[in-house]
Amino acid sequence: MSAMHIKRLLTLACLLAACAPASAPVAELADAAAIEVFFSDPQRNDARSYRGGPDEALASAIDSARASVDAALHDLNLWSIRDALLDAQARGVQVRLVVESDNLDQRPELQELLAAGIPLVEDRDPDRMHDKFVVIDQYAVWTGSMNLTTNGAYLNRNDLLHIESSVVAAAYTAEFEEMFIQGLFGDESPRGAPTWLQLGETQVEVYFAPEDDVAGRLVTLIADAEESVDFLAFSFTDDDIAAALIAAAVRGVAVRGVFDRGQVASNTGGEYTNLLAAGINVRLDGERDNLHSKLFIVDGRIVVTGSYNFSRNAAERNDENMLFIWDAALAAQYGDEFETVWALALPPQ
Repeated sequence: MSAMHIKRLLTLACLLAACAPASAPVAELADAAAIEVFFSDPQRNDARSYRGGPDEALASAIDSARASVDAALHDLNLWSIRDALLDAQARGVQVRLVVESDNLDQRPELQELLAAGIPLVEDRDPDRMHDKFVVIDQYAVWTGSMNLTTNGAYLNRNDLLHIESSVVAAAYTAEFEEMFIQGLFGDESPRGAPTWLQLGETQVEVYFAPEDDVAGRLVTLIADAEESVDFLAFSFTDDDIAAALIAAAVRGVAVRGVFDRGQVASNTGGEYTNLLAAGINVRLDGERDNLHSKLFIVDGRIVVTGSYNFSRNAAERNDENMLFIWDAALAAQYGDEFETVWALALPPQ
């Protein structure tokens, strides 16, 4: 392909990204390294040394930022990330933060960022700013189930996803500025349309809650499953998602899931017992700390992940973000993580 041809294709992709409505699929050129995932590993012998975890990749990315870092964080106490944000600001990078008020009051690391003059907006809302995402240079997005804490990166089960796309970054930046500039949180968020795009050979859908009906999209995806649905769930109280899983199993789809045992013990209206009674193959996690993942893998080729617990609070009240990704290679990596958790989990007694 000639250089002129590539230039024309890039120009077309930029025009599509700028002009297409949010609900329309958008084409974007990308190479095979556009998406990568990192997993916390509580089983590592040195996990409690708080070294070598997923946060180090994110800190390195922040260290490479040239223009901007926007972060919407439910929680933060990792020194690696604190130091990277402080260094970025010191070298002239624009750093902006949105945080959950309850954690701002409790975390000295967040107070240090505030004291250093980094612009910070807190939600001051009875509901939770539960997002976990960082946008770097309006191009790279880091998100997943992982809070940027020592527990999140080292002791709990989590994922941290890195995706490079100007279209995805623009969607996350718009969500960030809705909170940072407009001060709109939770059910104040204006209704919009999710962002759908084709990233090379990978299809990506970007959803935010409560405005984008994440649960409805997930129910549809489960209803379309042909072979398998595997899931990892920290909190799972959504009746509609549970009903979709039962219906899928009835029509012959292989359904497996692992629940965080602490949440099963404490949640009101949890779906573990319902699914178990319906004959669904579910287990309780068998690790010392929390299974904090919010993950679905459908037909071994579709990954659903982000900050969104499968609960009414996530659907109706909290600020949440979720990605739906059609990519068999990525699904295989998440599948390996699922199998690790499944093997450690406790079968029903």
